Amino acid sequence: MNINRFKLLFLIIFLLLPSMSLAAGDNTFNLEGGVFSGRVIQLILITAVLSLAPSILIMVTSFTRIIVVLSFVRNALGIQQTPPNPVLISLALFLTFFIMTPTFTESYTKGIIPLMEEKIEESEAIQIAAAPFHKFMRTHTRQKDLELFLHLANIPEQTKIEDTPYHVLIPSFMISELRRAFEIGFLVFLPFIIIDMLVSSVLMAMGMMMLPPVMISLPFKLIYFVITDGWYMIAGSLVRSYTS
Repeated sequence: MNINRFKLLFLIIFLLLPSMSLAAGDNTFNLEGGVFSGRVIQLILITAVLSLAPSILIMVTSFTRIIVVLSFVRNALGIQQTPPNPVLISLALFLTFFIMTPTFTESYTKGIIPLMEEKIEESEAIQIAAAPFHKFMRTHTRQKDLELFLHLANIPEQTKIEDTPYHVLIPSFMISELRRAFEIGFLVFLPFIIIDMLVSSVLMAMGMMMLPPVMISLPFKLIYFVITDGWYMIAGSLVRSYTS
């Protein structure tokens, strides 16, 4: 369905291209003998960026680590549908926005605003706007993971980390994020596994082997999570893992 909408959007754009080119006035420019509207080109670029926005969000921000950890929390509690996926994703998005605000602000201030004021060209604006994300990723990328992809890409490991190409840095950053998320998930699971083991031992000692231990341990895990202020600890730990 999304593909059909995407095709329909581009069909409308190209059908309107001649009329928009005539009406564009000073916003038109020549490209290999053809006249194209600058606004139409910008619209196409914006549409392409918006279509890739979810992937970009996952690849170059803290979203991956946060959503994986929140999923581990839900699985450790033993409640598969609570909180529901939209709630977890929304929480992960807002935590990501909170963590990435300095990066977003720097990118917008140094790259987008000068472009809107026509002080720099588009190519330069893209490089400047992407630089804060490059810095964020290399700060939180494990050296071992970076060396792996440098080796796979046949790039000398002596290359300055500031000069690391994005096709090497992004996968290095993502597997580093997954590794850290699994480390946090292990720590999250431990107390709940202990509760499950204690409940199972008590039920076996009482001869109540037919009673599902998961059903009995769930209230204890929930009250433990509430008493320890679990959401406060999880959210605080995730944010501090990027700011420390």
